[in-house]
Amino acid sequence: MTLRSVSAVILAAMILHLVLVQPNHPAAMAWDALLLFPLELPAILLALLAFGTSRTGVILRLVLVVALISIFVLKTADFVMFTSLNRGFNLVGDMPLVGSFYDLIVGNLGAVAAIAAVIGAVLVIIGLALILWWAMRVWARLPLRRPLPALAAIAAVAGAALVITDVGAKMGRWSTPFPYPGTAFTARLGVERFRTAQDTIADLRVFRAAVANDPFAGQAGLFDLVDRDVIVVFVESYGRTSLDTPFYADLHRETLAKGEAELAALGLATSSTLLASPTQGGQSWLAHSTFANGLWVPNQTSYRAVLSSGRQTLFHLAQDAGFHTAAVMPQITLDWPEAQVMGFETILAEADLGYAGEPFNWITMPDQFTFAAMDRLLRDQRTDDRPYFIQMALGSSHAPWVPVPDLVDWDDLGDGTIFDPIVAASDTPRVVWKDYDRVRDQYRLAVDYALQTVFAYAALHADNPPLMIIVGDHQAAGFIALDERPHVPMHIVGPQALVNLLSDADFTPGLIPTKTTPIRRMDLMRAHILQALSTRQITEVAQ
Repeated sequence: MTLRSVSAVILAAMILHLVLVQPNHPAAMAWDALLLFPLELPAILLALLAFGTSRTGVILRLVLVVALISIFVLKTADFVMFTSLNRGFNLVGDMPLVGSFYDLIVGNLGAVAAIAAVIGAVLVIIGLALILWWAMRVWARLPLRRPLPALAAIAAVAGAALVITDVGAKMGRWSTPFPYPGTAFTARLGVERFRTAQDTIADLRVFRAAVANDPFAGQAGLFDLVDRDVIVVFVESYGRTSLDTPFYADLHRETLAKGEAELAALGLATSSTLLASPTQGGQSWLAHSTFANGLWVPNQTSYRAVLSSGRQTLFHLAQDAGFHTAAVMPQITLDWPEAQVMGFETILAEADLGYAGEPFNWITMPDQFTFAAMDRLLRDQRTDDRPYFIQMALGSSHAPWVPVPDLVDWDDLGDGTIFDPIVAASDTPRVVWKDYDRVRDQYRLAVDYALQTVFAYAALHADNPPLMIIVGDHQAAGFIALDERPHVPMHIVGPQALVNLLSDADFTPGLIPTKTTPIRRMDLMRAHILQALSTRQITEVAQ
């Protein structure tokens, strides 16, 4: 072989290596990523040598080019999604977001730039496909005398088996007797995304059947018994442990009892029950989606599927009934394109709420400020006569629970800088989380603050009270909650007539459900709320 031929062979192998080690996450974009050894590389090169320029070899190259280009596009989509939304790309569930991403480019850079970006992306893909075809042809044309092609085929099969073994081990299907000097990351990513797509399609079939059989869609007269604002408040990490585990219950039950008495003295009624949440320890959006859609959404795959299903949420139906729907989400700090299919007319994310104080570590702002900002931006500045139907997701009781703010006079909140001394005087999460007992104590205080804030807000508006539906999204992680059950409290606060409508036999008067309170799945709440607050009774087919 000439020096030019040797250089071409080395360059071709390097091209394949670079495609195989392409990162799919910004955190992996480092020089040491180039040092990874992809187990797929020897299997590919040996297969190219084994089949050479035969018809089978040409078909093999075509299949490999298509596969590697697909993985390249998938990794790039992953990278964009992790950068903008802090999660990977779902081949099925996220396809509707492609159009939204294009619209975002048009909005920020203009139509010409957006079209140029699309054309550029297509040219990059075509160019990479041609480069990969050339690189594979270089290896396929290497002359091998018999029996070397047969030996290369045997070695290729062994290399493929090594890839399969590594992928299965990394996915928890089995274990390997010793660590491999490399990783089949690209193959594993392809398998994982394929399985996720399959699962999403399966969920999508179920959810679309539910959409087709939704008895509430298009119905007139829904929510006709409601004459005021409705606020659905999700209290982060608020679970049944607050009622049953002595370390937490001793404080939280006292706060609930005090809140119940104070609200009753102001003429407000209260009622409570227990729900089974689809998640535990995190992923609050699964609970939000389950509650709003009336479908069980226990994982991210189901979440992507339900967003793509066309299901009308509680908020779509409220909007059709004449409410101004809104989402108040202080922990949303990135783009939130999913909100376009959730039924919200107005969205107030972290950047919209006007908090100028220091963040409480990973928590953007105290719950009390969130309530005040909601009033300032929505309820006190109405643009029409429509009542609001609001989803609010509180954040103060989200990990790391450091520091815990204090309630202040509502008139003193200002721009939030009043809380800065608390932040400055607190230990960092790194210090606190060295001691799990101290973490549990912080969690105890944080949930208590969240409950106090909710009831203080209800009391503040006792003269013209909204109907408040207060729901814990999920239990904290087991080592914090000390309770592995997925149960969460749900409270109704508002005028007696509306609280009575929502309170069936599974509810207990007051803010403390009994230990014998039946557990109802969270996905059943959509139908319950619609039936309870509407004159016309509609029978929902069980999903």
